[in-house]
Amino acid sequence: MAAAADRTDPVVGTPHGAVCGRYEHGVAVFRGIPYAAPPFGPRRFRPPEPPEPWDGVRDAGAYGPTAPKPPYSEAFAQYLSDPAVPGDDCLNLNVWTPEPGPGARLPVLVWLHGGAFTRGSSAVPVYEGHSFARDGVVLVSVNYRLGVEGYGLFPDAPANAGLRDQLAALKWVHESIAAFGGDPDRITLAGQSAGAISVGALIAAPQAQGLFRRAVLQSGPPEASDRDKVRRMVRRMATRLKVPATAEAFAAVDRDLLLRTQAEVGRMSSPVLGGPAFGIVVDGDLVPRDPLEPLLAGEAARGADLLMGWTRDEYRLWLVPGGLLERVDRLGAVALAGAMARCHCGHEVVRGYRALRPGAGAAEIVGQLVTDHLLRRPLQRLADARPGNAYLYEFAWPSRLPGLGSCHALELGFVFDTGEVPDSRRLAGEGAPQELADAMHAAWVRFAADGDPGWPAWDPAHPVRIFGDGPPRTGHGPRDAELALWTTTPAARPAPPAQTPPPPPETTSPARAAELRAVIRRLRRSGSGGVRGA
Repeated sequence: MAAAADRTDPVVGTPHGAVCGRYEHGVAVFRGIPYAAPPFGPRRFRPPEPPEPWDGVRDAGAYGPTAPKPPYSEAFAQYLSDPAVPGDDCLNLNVWTPEPGPGARLPVLVWLHGGAFTRGSSAVPVYEGHSFARDGVVLVSVNYRLGVEGYGLFPDAPANAGLRDQLAALKWVHESIAAFGGDPDRITLAGQSAGAISVGALIAAPQAQGLFRRAVLQSGPPEASDRDKVRRMVRRMATRLKVPATAEAFAAVDRDLLLRTQAEVGRMSSPVLGGPAFGIVVDGDLVPRDPLEPLLAGEAARGADLLMGWTRDEYRLWLVPGGLLERVDRLGAVALAGAMARCHCGHEVVRGYRALRPGAGAAEIVGQLVTDHLLRRPLQRLADARPGNAYLYEFAWPSRLPGLGSCHALELGFVFDTGEVPDSRRLAGEGAPQELADAMHAAWVRFAADGDPGWPAWDPAHPVRIFGDGPPRTGHGPRDAELALWTTTPAARPAPPAQTPPPPPETTSPARAAELRAVIRRLRRSGSGGVRGA
């Protein structure tokens, strides 16, 4: 475990022992630092505990073990990388810093990766923190428990183990980052998709107040999952495994078998189609209620600056792989009826979307409808409650790869300025503009440093920074017309143009409803699940 430190390698003390990093690209990098003990054996499904202290200097030159997780399906693996590092000591983090020593007092950005709460890790090459450190920000990226290990709901174990891991990591950063050159009073908590949902839960958590100054939520709102949806995941796994739905029984199952079973059951989940899925739940402790509620009421994260946004075509990463986009288009009115049920909205909302998007197919209407319901509306509501402290953006640059458009997770290579990494090109294709990466990365650096990314804060004019082709510009409510359809009266909504396809019927017969349920089941089984938070 310990290694002798070369004189040219940086050594920093932590509360549990000294670590030796490496200088890479002009910055100091420390990888695989444990912030909690391995969550296995008697610690399985339990809250994180401090790691055992070590003597000497621990080598921190390589990424530590990643949390157990199934691989992406073949359809998604061509777009998303997800390295797996074996080992039990998976509650670890990485630090990139330009000045590894006390006294620098640099801003800190703590990154929580996405991956549908079932995949992802801090070892994804797109998340390399060299550019942030180069530009004066200490970047910390975190591994945490995933899937049933981190978000299973059992009668004999506390809920939200993965979120508790993240809280333990945030406490470690607050206590330890000064030794790496960071300022514990200038911590920005940031994440994308499942990572952004985690950020929302943490900044609302009573135990996390005072541990952060700012927050970034990329393509993920503060929310709590339905406990029954999470419980159904566990029960379905238990049925396949032929064991009780308890933490004790699951802990006795072979780990590889547990992952395979989780992957099989997880094929039934999807952001567009719904279905059981792992996620953060209200637990009466770390998450006393839905995180959005105390944030809207100003009862948590008071005074915290918020940077929030989405990609223009989030849904395309959920529907393009495996040909689901074409299938939804063929379903037409049936798919639209399913979207209305998913979003709890009426036919007039769908008519309004058609009017505002003449010529759009069913898949585009369904995708934007669900994205607005799940993501854009909650983020705008939060911005409405935080005027002067919230900044909104939309990423609108389209991928060079066919069909992806400005899809979910495409902005990550631009935020981290890692477009040269082959893993970034999996989503962006060849020829991504460096000037766009320069603009986005600089905005995130400015926000971490002083809370101002470089455009007006949210106000009644609804300014939104658009990152697309050409120089970034500030629009005003690019989604307002669609989002207004959810709240305005039917008379105020625009009538659909005559050339658009007719809206779905006002009623659904029993036979049509049965067909709809069968279609949704087929789509879920086709492999669309497991990408939320990719």
